[in-house]
Amino acid sequence: MSEITDIVVPMLRRLEEDLASVKDDMRMIKVRMTGVEENMAGLNRRMDRLDVRVERIERRRDLVEA
Repeated sequence: MSEITDIVVPMLRRLEEDLASVKDDMRMIKVRMTGVEENMAGLNRRMDRLDVRVERIERRRDLVEA
């Protein structure tokens, strides 16, 4: 029985370490993805404002029907 224990216990410890590493990596990925999503939201707001500005310029210059 101790031979099996000698083999299995180190494997389980290694698996536990690998799982902890994967958890840390996933946590970092989530943090980075949150940052990307926040930046995309800001970019979308800026693009929406550009659309409004272009429409106003077009109306002022009589480039489009009001």
